[in-house]
Amino acid sequence: MKILFLDQSGKPGGAELCLIDIAQPYRDRALVGLFADGDFRKLLEQNQIPVEVLTSQSIAVRKQSNLLQAFTSLGQILPLIAKVVETAYQYDLIYANTQKALVVGAMASLITRRPLVYHLHDILSLEHFSKTNLRVAVNLANLCASLVIANSQASQTAFVQAGGKPDITRVVYNGFNSKNYQTSNDDIQKLRQRLGLENKFVVGHFSRLAPWKGQHILIDALAQLPPQVTAILVGDALFGEQNYVKQLHQQIAELGLEKRVIFLGFRTDIPQLMAACNLVTHTSTAPEPFGRVIVEAMLCGTPVVAAKAGGAMELVEHGVNGFLVTPGEPQALAQVINTCIQEIEMTEKIAGQAKNIARQRFDVANVNQQIAQLLSNVYQTK
Repeated sequence: MKILFLDQSGKPGGAELCLIDIAQPYRDRALVGLFADGDFRKLLEQNQIPVEVLTSQSIAVRKQSNLLQAFTSLGQILPLIAKVVETAYQYDLIYANTQKALVVGAMASLITRRPLVYHLHDILSLEHFSKTNLRVAVNLANLCASLVIANSQASQTAFVQAGGKPDITRVVYNGFNSKNYQTSNDDIQKLRQRLGLENKFVVGHFSRLAPWKGQHILIDALAQLPPQVTAILVGDALFGEQNYVKQLHQQIAELGLEKRVIFLGFRTDIPQLMAACNLVTHTSTAPEPFGRVIVEAMLCGTPVVAAKAGGAMELVEHGVNGFLVTPGEPQALAQVINTCIQEIEMTEKIAGQAKNIARQRFDVANVNQQIAQLLSNVYQTK
């Protein structure tokens, strides 16, 4: 079975990192078609996965775009659809990994009569999408997709509540190779020294800098914590969110936390940085579809505190493999962090349990086997 994978991004977000794992077993008979160039293409090449950038034009549609904005983007989308159609004839199945990929892939599927699989990495709700984009995604999935793979029960539920067909959906969690999250104590100490974090209680936050990711929640919590607690923010602003970064710096200055918050930007050494943290926080203010950083922290053996909403609630059982707090409440977050500082033995035990659970539950080989079976079923019944 030859597969044409489609993804809208040139930057490696959670959906893109997941796609690398899914595409690898098919790399001798697959192509990843991107709608933008960037570091994601380089990552695919490093993993020997065939990749092609299918357009040089950025598609000017965002999650909150209205109907008029969607129509004005047709001039950009139509040439891309033509290119994807031409390419899709050489493959047996189209695998759309993002919403824009769904739109283009659905059109290509109708024309070429190749089955379409849509991997849903989003909570399809009005908190994240405009009514127009929500309607487009659900209707195209219902009309064209043979299968919708949801990355959590939360994603599946939101899809069905938005009008999606329940019988075409299956839940498959993201997979991880636990070997990629092993870091020696010596490397951890060296990294902490380089970053000036010796004798600090380090709280890490790993995601793009965006209002709904809630870095401001962590900063407010930090103001209520002892002076030795330092936060590292790993990630950059994307999609025009630079104003939020300015707001974060202003908030830090107003609270007098300039020496206790470190912006590290985009990094490739995520496992090492997570292992160097005493705690990893997930502070999304809206429900998270999955919560990749939560599982990554678990695999690194670092305790994790997550916002109690969406997919995070499927990953974390409070007091067993992590901690859950009400989204958007800095005081509740500060209380849990304080508990972790004071109850070191308990926190280490929970982190150890989390590591063992995550290794078994999110093993990439098992996840790929599930997806391979689903794709085989789609191909055989086309």
